[in-house]
Amino acid sequence: MTVDPPLHHETRMLIDGKLVAAESGQTFENLNPATEEVLGVVADGSPGEMDRAIAAARRAFDDSDWSTNRARRKDCLGQLQTALESERELFREELILEVGCPRMTTQGPQLDDPLEWAIAYPRSLIDRFEWEVVLSPRGDGRNASFERQVWKEPAGVVGAIVPWNFPVEVTLNKLGQALATGNTVVLKPAPDTPWNATRLGRLIAEQTDIPAGVVNVVTSSDHLLGEQLTLSPQVDLISFTGSTAVGKRIMEKGSTTMKRLFLELGGKSATIVLDDADFGTALQAGLSVCFHAGQGCAIPTRMLLPRSRYEEGVEMLKAMFTMIPYGDPQRPDVMMGPVISAKQRQRILEYIEVGQADGATLALGGRQPEHLDRGFYVEPTLFTEVDNSMRIAQEEIFGPVLVVIPFEDDDDAVRIANDSIYGLAGMVFSSAVDRALKVAHRVRTGTLSVNGGPAFGRDMPFGGYKHSGVGRQNGTAGFEQYLETKSVAWPRP
Repeated sequence: MTVDPPLHHETRMLIDGKLVAAESGQTFENLNPATEEVLGVVADGSPGEMDRAIAAARRAFDDSDWSTNRARRKDCLGQLQTALESERELFREELILEVGCPRMTTQGPQLDDPLEWAIAYPRSLIDRFEWEVVLSPRGDGRNASFERQVWKEPAGVVGAIVPWNFPVEVTLNKLGQALATGNTVVLKPAPDTPWNATRLGRLIAEQTDIPAGVVNVVTSSDHLLGEQLTLSPQVDLISFTGSTAVGKRIMEKGSTTMKRLFLELGGKSATIVLDDADFGTALQAGLSVCFHAGQGCAIPTRMLLPRSRYEEGVEMLKAMFTMIPYGDPQRPDVMMGPVISAKQRQRILEYIEVGQADGATLALGGRQPEHLDRGFYVEPTLFTEVDNSMRIAQEEIFGPVLVVIPFEDDDDAVRIANDSIYGLAGMVFSSAVDRALKVAHRVRTGTLSVNGGPAFGRDMPFGGYKHSGVGRQNGTAGFEQYLETKSVAWPRP
């Protein structure tokens, strides 16, 4: 697809209201994972630039009326929504290039969905949210002469650390909720996918009245530069999406300054297909591992099939997997593109070797595709005869790999699904909704789809149990994630 005007990749950072190059003049390369070619460069920010961004966000929160002027926030977020819409197609082409996501995924969760509601929904809550709750006098009369209220106020400076797999969706979700609630933000995008964040920074600087310092974007080749946000006493809340290992490190490092945390971490979600389910429909959920090459924390990568129908299900899955269109993400019919990097591809291939060594059956795929001589591709991969104790069933692979595990009955299915350190998402299929809901009640995850129901949306809190995270995004719960609670009382006149 040819875009008019040209893409004009933004190479500068946004710090204190200005678009700036790195003071050192250093840049780092942005690589196309589908071709392994260098797309261009972006500013390589330093610890000094991160300090400047934090100071600007602190000053904007403490010295401007951003935290208290709701009408101003609503106006500015409306301008941001308009600005994002004006470059929707430029975002789309840029995402395909730097993320390697297929064009079809940009028409959903990669771009079009978050552009529709990630800013607009929290903006709509500004007028509807109960910022001040008036409490009634206590029944014993002791407080009858006092006015008592509970106020909701912004947390302060938010350090937003974003992964590479769904960068626009995650960034806009964090920004929409943080800004609508009156916080200021320092955004640290992943080094693998920086341009969508710098484009956002340019739009904020050039097309909105968001005050200087309210949003700052610092790009860097150093993955650990974001740790300054965690350590800084000037930052009040860390909003992080990424691996559980990094989330644990943020919890540890943030404890010294008592950081508030929102952590959306890893997953090893299970699809439970009960014996009375329509297999033709339910097994299509297994194809989710090929959606964006399995690079999604909530993707159900374990499929649990009843032993009585296990062989039937495996044969159907094999047939489905052979039909998956994968390759050039620019093609409109491609469902699966490359993984993000050579390092990630090697990690996935190593897990495939581990699965075979542990005794699982590699039923399909498991290699680099022979017909694709460039790009970081892995074949759609299916493992059968998997025991849930195996590493490929317990650890997050983050690639196009589905493991198929047999179970005996409903109790056994629930046991296997819950036998994981993770608890982010999952699915249950049954022809009897009551039966499926009983199973759903017992599965320990933050999100669960029953018979294909969409358990993710603007008004549905999203987050995980156990090692899958702390807190929620979206809905009123996500809005409140960025607020503090203050109880106030004073004598009635």
